Amino acid sequence: MLEYSQALLLITTALVVVSTIAYLGAFFAARMSRAAVTAPTEGTGASIVVDTGAGERTVEVTGGVQRAPIKRFTITWWAAKSTQLGLLLLTGSLIARTIATGHPPFSNHYEFAICFAWGMMLAQVVFEWRYRVRTVSIIVLPVILAMLIYASTLSYQPSPLMPALQNSPLLTLHVFTASLGYGAAVVSFAAAIMYLLAPHVRWRGWPRQEVLDDLAYRATVVTFPMLTLMLILGALWGNVAWGRYWGWDPKETAALVTWLIYGAYLHARVTRGWRGNRSAWLLILGFAAVLFTYLGNLFFGGLHSYA
Repeated sequence: MLEYSQALLLITTALVVVSTIAYLGAFFAARMSRAAVTAPTEGTGASIVVDTGAGERTVEVTGGVQRAPIKRFTITWWAAKSTQLGLLLLTGSLIARTIATGHPPFSNHYEFAICFAWGMMLAQVVFEWRYRVRTVSIIVLPVILAMLIYASTLSYQPSPLMPALQNSPLLTLHVFTASLGYGAAVVSFAAAIMYLLAPHVRWRGWPRQEVLDDLAYRATVVTFPMLTLMLILGALWGNVAWGRYWGWDPKETAALVTWLIYGAYLHARVTRGWRGNRSAWLLILGFAAVLFTYLGNLFFGGLHSYA
């Protein structure tokens, strides 16, 4: 069963490569073509309709983003289907590994790398389906691919669970919420990068800054409560495993700092009306903190040194 898990993981990685190349190809092909822009439609509330030339249609509406029909059997349509299939196969890989090891795949650095990639793929698929802003894929998918390649450099052989990891329900929920929160964070990160690049990109298919700002905010609305649950569940699990709720372990501290950054973003946006470059940079800083939280324990050790 472990071999099946690895095979599914390899196929998933190949599909992410295909999706990344397809999205980049569609992006550059559309950029070279002439985009068609229609005038605002009176009475519908739509401000602009853009056909990128790659089969992608984005309807931008004042105050938010709404779904629009997507042309079938275009490059971007196939790229989206490839990503969705990759998500299904990666889910199958995690299930197969759970069966093979007898416990959820949350017990070491390799397993959480796969869960992290799964969370990012899930967020990518959901946000793409919900908002149809597919151009963010050219940033999100390379990050997912990098995580999958990094996982492939780690040993996939299972090891016996240490005592602290044997409280399965709390650990499962703790890591599951971390995967969801970190996964949504990559969407806000990609939207923030594109927001900052928008003034320098001469292509009318590039999403407008208002759309990217709104998308980043909606992704953060998912990220922050997931990180909050992650911290609460982690504290409860820590009390069971180590006899204390909080130990200022490097990973715990980094997770707290990450939570504070996303909390500061939401607070500044809601109470101070923050928009624009400052918000985008804050989200980029937040995702850098996410990566540090995941990788930092490799350098600083601590109670989470196994993960």
